[in-house]
Amino acid sequence: MRFSFLLCLSLAAALPASALTPRELESIGRRVWQNESGGTREGLTAWNTGENFASLGIGHFIWYPQGVNGPFDESFPRLVKFLDANGVRTPGWLDGDCPWDTRAEFLAASKGAKVTELRDLLANTIQLQARFLALRMEGALPKMLAAARPARRERVRENFERLAGTAAGTFALIDYVNFKGEGTKETERYRGEGWGLLQVLENMGNAASPAAAFARSADEVLTRRVKNAPPERNEGRWLPGWRNRVRAYAA
Repeated sequence: MRFSFLLCLSLAAALPASALTPRELESIGRRVWQNESGGTREGLTAWNTGENFASLGIGHFIWYPQGVNGPFDESFPRLVKFLDANGVRTPGWLDGDCPWDTRAEFLAASKGAKVTELRDLLANTIQLQARFLALRMEGALPKMLAAARPARRERVRENFERLAGTAAGTFALIDYVNFKGEGTKETERYRGEGWGLLQVLENMGNAASPAAAFARSADEVLTRRVKNAPPERNEGRWLPGWRNRVRAYAA
């Protein structure tokens, strides 16, 4: 499976998202899905303990209930618009805020008609969700260059381009920017330090393998995030899984 993924992705590592083939998108999408929720159908609709939003689709795209303005980027409404624009008929109730206000409400509805309909939609649009992720990765570079300190901009650009020129690096970029964001939002900081793609690219060393350098840097950035996080968030419970995920980028 891994060889198949790398073989097909290596043919498209430097190509724009629009040029990725259905087979390549399927491979990318299924690996992201595996990373986020073990590739399970149930994992396409989640609401994690201690969070105030639903996490949906292969990329666990965030969807906030009405009146909730969290610090993290809300990506699920943009995914719905992207699916609509690409000819997918989405349920009308997806237009607007998340209809469940709490995790308890969401879990109570987990076997109901709406959640079942949502899982069907998400399970049948893997390739489009993967293209949505690839487009986000492409759009990340100008955002990061605008946000980076002038002295770091060339380093960020060079590291991004080094990664985008390899199969493993391309997947690392796609997966990480979905996983932890671009790193450009001031609200996504603990003690003034971010944990997104920008911070990982700034922190990268000069190892011969760009993917290995990225994996090591991501591990360091995420470990720092947990150290800086408010104690009540108990983010240390997530760190082992996060570290396993980013270390796999170097495989």
